[in-house]
Amino acid sequence: MINLDTPIVFNDSLPQEVDVVIIGGGVIGIFSALNIARSGRSVMVIEKGRIAGEQSSRNWGWIRQHGRDAAELPIMMEATRLWESIDQEVKGRTGFKRVGVMYLSQTEAAQAQRETWLSTAAAHGVDTVALSSTQLKQYIQLDKQSKNPWVGATFTASDARAEPWQAIPAVAELAHSEGVLIKENCAVRSLDIEAGKITGVITEAGPLKASQVIVAGGAWSSLFLRRHGINIPQLSVRASVARTAPLESITTTSFADKQLAVRRRNDGGYSLALTDSHDHFIGPDSFRLLPKWIKTGLQNIHEIRPWINEVPHSPDAWRMARHWHADEITPFELTRVLDPAPAKGKVKVMQQRFAERFPHIGEPKILDAWAGMIDAMPDIVPIVDRVPDLEGLIVATGMSGHGFGIGPAFGKIVAQIVNNDKSQHDLSRFRFSRFSDGSRLNIGPNI
Repeated sequence: MINLDTPIVFNDSLPQEVDVVIIGGGVIGIFSALNIARSGRSVMVIEKGRIAGEQSSRNWGWIRQHGRDAAELPIMMEATRLWESIDQEVKGRTGFKRVGVMYLSQTEAAQAQRETWLSTAAAHGVDTVALSSTQLKQYIQLDKQSKNPWVGATFTASDARAEPWQAIPAVAELAHSEGVLIKENCAVRSLDIEAGKITGVITEAGPLKASQVIVAGGAWSSLFLRRHGINIPQLSVRASVARTAPLESITTTSFADKQLAVRRRNDGGYSLALTDSHDHFIGPDSFRLLPKWIKTGLQNIHEIRPWINEVPHSPDAWRMARHWHADEITPFELTRVLDPAPAKGKVKVMQQRFAERFPHIGEPKILDAWAGMIDAMPDIVPIVDRVPDLEGLIVATGMSGHGFGIGPAFGKIVAQIVNNDKSQHDLSRFRFSRFSDGSRLNIGPNI
């Protein structure tokens, strides 16, 4: 995991001008920069903390087509191919492996629900299949003395995994070698706007001229945009993850059921996470955005644990500054890396649930645990679009926990938007205006 103790790698000086500035050095920002540079434009990534310091290095590491929103699926299919290609370019440093993703069912009703997605997969040529409880034994080593806890599953063999904490820095090094300028530990304080057009940004290190700016700031995007009167209904949830000591192999396939997610790591251990428990820290935006979120909240009421926000300097903290001048220290400088503590009680639950499923192994030893803040939109798909009322501004945020896997393809799409090139994908689902144009909220699959 990457945090504030991680040494600064990229510290390019600000030039006078570039074609494009990217705010945020996570998976979306880095892949966008690489594709923009390859299109022949000059680009600089400015990151307030460390490259991939927040959710981009703290996620599960799944590269998943399985269960995707139908509008995301073609993009995710391309992303999987791009991950394989980029891994070759960085000589295997992303940890990419095609190992499959499986969703397991503990009841017949749950299995029937899982299988409804098979028609979406078939329509796009994805190799998802249904598995019986007997067929599961081909993929997961179960205790012969214990009852199989699952009645069936759906499985996509072409899905993959990678190691987030090493993947994005490796791609950043590749982008840097191809001319992308990158500056860590430098906050963008505000946009520079003249006559309704972007003319650059103001950073803590000084101004930088650019005709286009991409906001790819993850959980911080909404706070930054609101300072300029641009509103998006983005909220965040905390997700905790644990890393086990090396264990005997139970599977190479990444899998999840309604309570537990498991991914084999390249170090011989497993990454564990709860699938039925995320934490939302209640702040001012929780109330301001309630009308946009109430349908989604009710649909996921059993999975979201509300807490009064006591995380200092987090994006929606009660005392967080929401207005500031460009010559003032900003929230982004006060929190270089958003590093929430993992929920220790949940880590214990992960161990217990693992032992329930694999009693011959028991509770695994936990070497490390961490948490990240997932930036989400009410319909569980991102905004990737130009801002209609401000020429030169592009927003790519609200990845809703899907950003790591889909990042290479959305990075390519962002570059196409910058160049005014037509995408092969239908991007209407991700338009900026969908929360204000009277459209019906269409909630995507939250898996």
